[in-house]
Amino acid sequence: MDTGYAIAADAILVVHFLFILFVAAGGLLALRWRRLVYLHVPAVCWGVYVSLSGRFCPLTVVEQSLRSAAGQRGYAGGFIDHYLVAVIYPEGLTRPMQIGIGLVVISINAWVYGYMVYRRRAARYG
Repeated sequence: MDTGYAIAADAILVVHFLFILFVAAGGLLALRWRRLVYLHVPAVCWGVYVSLSGRFCPLTVVEQSLRSAAGQRGYAGGFIDHYLVAVIYPEGLTRPMQIGIGLVVISINAWVYGYMVYRRRAARYG
């Protein structure tokens, strides 16, 4: 087993997990640090696209390639399917349920950004 590739694959795993957390909760961070909006909105758009289209994130492909190069067994499917389904999603998750979860994430972020706009307008117009 090539340790360098394994460490790189683990690093990609951590980055991928942090990206997913940022997509899900980054709007709350943007309430405090407004400029974060410029990073969060594109991240949410990408996360929603990947989730609703059923495609794999390129980080998944990179991680799987590094694991293979390290001599480790890869996995079928995407990052979320492999690492997070058992933790985040209940057993028996259907595609409509997955889309519903995606829509909840969109709704939460829409509320947060709506609140930010409201707060900014209220401050501007007293």
